Amino acid sequence: MRRRLINSTLAVVLVVIAVFGVSLVIVETRTISSSAQESVDSEALRLISVIESRLLGSERINPAVLAEQIDDKRYALVKMPGRAPIEVGRRPGGSVITATETGEHGETVTVEESRSAVTREVGRTLMIIGAVALLAIVSAVLLAVRQANKLASPLTDLAETAERLGSGDPRPRHKRYGVPELDRVADVLDSSAERIARMLTAERRLAADASHQLRTPLTALSMRIEEISLTDDPETVKEEAHIALAQVERLTDVVERLLTNARDPRTGSAVVFDLDEVVKQQIEEWRPAYRGEGRAIVCSGKQGLSAVGTPGAVAQVLAALIENSLMHGGGTVALRTRVTGNQAVIEVTDEGPGVPADLGARIFERTISGRNSTGIGLAVARDLAEADGGRLELLQQQPPVFALFLSRMAQSREEPERPVR
Repeated sequence: MRRRLINSTLAVVLVVIAVFGVSLVIVETRTISSSAQESVDSEALRLISVIESRLLGSERINPAVLAEQIDDKRYALVKMPGRAPIEVGRRPGGSVITATETGEHGETVTVEESRSAVTREVGRTLMIIGAVALLAIVSAVLLAVRQANKLASPLTDLAETAERLGSGDPRPRHKRYGVPELDRVADVLDSSAERIARMLTAERRLAADASHQLRTPLTALSMRIEEISLTDDPETVKEEAHIALAQVERLTDVVERLLTNARDPRTGSAVVFDLDEVVKQQIEEWRPAYRGEGRAIVCSGKQGLSAVGTPGAVAQVLAALIENSLMHGGGTVALRTRVTGNQAVIEVTDEGPGVPADLGARIFERTISGRNSTGIGLAVARDLAEADGGRLELLQQQPPVFALFLSRMAQSREEPERPVR
């Protein structure tokens, strides 16, 4: 591209120089020749005037007097009737410029000048024109190189940027070149890089969320399958199979919910559901894990609450809170349901050391963890709650109290608070 720009610019300059340079040479040559002829004509006219004035005054006419009236590089021949011709100067050889004037008394004056002087003047003019043309060509080449670099370098940068995008490096360069068309291309590439970066971030986030959220259900499902493989009792097999199928349904719901949030976190499929059923299902699912750790999980609070949301998402939020208490808390974990205004609240607390003071305000941020964990669970739980129209908050740090707020549907079957069980 650089070579093409330089060649095209140089071709244009050469055409311009050829057209205007030749015209200028022709004009200057004619001007110089015309000027030389006019000078010789003027000198002949001056000599004839001098001769006539001297003849009228009966003054003497000789070569010395006439030599003072003409250029020493020119030759003059004066002819007067009844007198010998008078020659002034040295007669030039070769091509000459001639001018002849005739006086009133028959006298004639012929002035000659060698054309070599005109040739030398034309030659000097051609040298000046040639030097100017050469300077124009050099300047044009320098400007063409500069312009070619100005255009080619940005294109090279843009090509490198596009190659980086194709190789998986979506960092925008935010580099501009002062050329509107190239800056427009750079804007498009930077916008594409930002979109690709967001897509990659979303994909990585989805992978991390899916890995975290599916780990516990898959573990529980594998335990159920092991129970089925180790027993010969048909009733036990049937019971465990039903439980496993329910867990598979919840697992499917988790996957669909994660995919829905990845596409559009605002998309929801809220329904009115029985909050007691979700709480009961989570306690039954997690009780074996707590029993294995020598701990207990209980529930209390108001019964018969109906909430608006997605049962699977609410179950995943509770699972994240219960798993968090299992990993980082201590003692008995308690789930308590209550009502505040038009919202149903599920509180999850334990008897552990609580949330460190320096993590309280950041506990729901990704990669924030008090121990060697991923720091994803609570962040995903908050996202799921907000996507469902609710909210998840840390009400108290020591002992820890997490609260899930959901929109409530008032039902006539609401019962008094249930005892701890």
